[in-house]
Amino acid sequence: MKNKEVAEVFYKVASLLEIKGENPYRIRAYQKAAQTIEALTKDLEELAKRGELEKLPGIGKDLAGKIQEILKTGTLSIYEQLKKEIPSGLLNFLEIPSLGPKKVKVLYEKLGITTLEELEKACLEHKISRLPGFGWKTEENILKGIKLFKEKLGRRPLGEVLPVAEEIVKILGQEEVIEKIAVAGSIRRKKETVKDIDLLITSSAPEKVMKKVTELPLVEEVIVFGETKTSVRLRMGIQMDIRVVDSDSWGAALAYFTGSKAHNIRVRELALEKGLKINEYGVFKGEVKIAGKTEEEVYTSVGLPFIPPEIREDWGEIEAALQGKLPELVDYKEIKGDGHVHSKYSDGTASLEEILMKAEKMGLSWVAVCDHSQGLKVAGGVPIEELFKKKKQIEELNKRSPRVKLIFGAEVDILSDGTLDYPDEVLKEIDLVIAAIHTGFQQDEKQITHRIVSALKHPLVHALSHPTGRVIGEREPYAVNLQEVFEVASRYGKALEINAYYKRLDLNDINTRAAKERGIPLLIGTDAHFIDQMEYLHLGVSVARRAWCEKKDILNTLSYEEFLSWLKKVRNK
Repeated sequence: MKNKEVAEVFYKVASLLEIKGENPYRIRAYQKAAQTIEALTKDLEELAKRGELEKLPGIGKDLAGKIQEILKTGTLSIYEQLKKEIPSGLLNFLEIPSLGPKKVKVLYEKLGITTLEELEKACLEHKISRLPGFGWKTEENILKGIKLFKEKLGRRPLGEVLPVAEEIVKILGQEEVIEKIAVAGSIRRKKETVKDIDLLITSSAPEKVMKKVTELPLVEEVIVFGETKTSVRLRMGIQMDIRVVDSDSWGAALAYFTGSKAHNIRVRELALEKGLKINEYGVFKGEVKIAGKTEEEVYTSVGLPFIPPEIREDWGEIEAALQGKLPELVDYKEIKGDGHVHSKYSDGTASLEEILMKAEKMGLSWVAVCDHSQGLKVAGGVPIEELFKKKKQIEELNKRSPRVKLIFGAEVDILSDGTLDYPDEVLKEIDLVIAAIHTGFQQDEKQITHRIVSALKHPLVHALSHPTGRVIGEREPYAVNLQEVFEVASRYGKALEINAYYKRLDLNDINTRAAKERGIPLLIGTDAHFIDQMEYLHLGVSVARRAWCEKKDILNTLSYEEFLSWLKKVRNK
């Protein structure tokens, strides 16, 4: 049973429970477990055999037992029971923006609709608009939602949506009627994929603000227009919700709409223990509002320090905060280098001079230029003679560049037998060798793991690039035993990459945290093939922050001299 299939069962159970109107806590437990399992590249069966399921975030004794049941039987008894009670076709309905669980339940009970085709037909025959609580507008929105669902718009990579959200904030921030503006939701938590954009604003003229929003050139359609809440669909196909809140509720609203739901629930539980109530308007003791202007106030009111948005996932941050053990998360300002960039020597589009200038503009101290090795012909792999031309050019550029240095690196292919694409006499001349798999993705776990482990054991290799090979929304991770990879990387002092390219983000947050807890050095690399892709460096930092990483965990916080020293140290072990 593949991890994805286990996660899928949990997702379906959560959705069917939601349609039934079951306990929200129970629903969220299944959703959270599914998300954890889906993001894993560890083999669930192996974890189950070792009794390590309960070590996974959000997996307790009960859910661990249910995972075991799915692994043994291929299904789950509660799922089979729910399917008898509710047609599984209704699950698709929840993907339509205009339909929530209550409306799905009405459609099923009143009209007997169980498929998208039946739903679309009922809309076209105007049967939906006759139902209480629906209306013609809902009917129209359902048809649009079905179209969007069929186009598979779903979640988008953070790197696609974040720049749009930031541009909108920049444009609106210039309006005099807007006092404060911020992005909330999963974008603020820097989740790797997001569903929509949440904007919070304070203003003394809400209606003017909303009018400005609807006039933005990025807006394709106004879904709902209101003085305190407006929803629009952007031309890129994603929904944006804008809320105008009172300034004395800014902190409470920002915390509430940032989420996650699971984190907010834990904070509210702490509030209840103190006789307080927390919502998006503030913190209340009885009818008296005692906090809410800032997020710091909200957290202080329940006995917590400020918790950074990236770790608000109920992955142990509440417990750590209560014990005074919150990590001091690595900050982008502490990043001094990019560990993986491609130049014209292979399939990059920038010259070494252009890379150097871009790095200087970004305020970096060093960049590792790691072009593909000779065997990867499709990516313009660098022949040995060209490799040494590159080395000489880097040395010459470094002499003329006092503020930024280039590091002579290579992304060396791991061949099918676990050997490397350059001979040792060449590898020893390369300052930074990052090993990578670019072929044979369909090989079984044993072979893939053997290839990676063999490379990490090689005395001239420093790091492993994009360790799971996934491309978000396009390619699943290859089969690899990450536990074994972590063990070898830890034992040999090798680094693992957080690939910051927005479609990779590999390692992901969960696996990065697991690597950090093993004491494995982490190297953030943009894998930039176009000069502007070096800007993705901040996405790698976001992954590191979500993984609770501190400055000491990230090699990019080292100065040029310190990083060179680390590279030499690895080879001298």
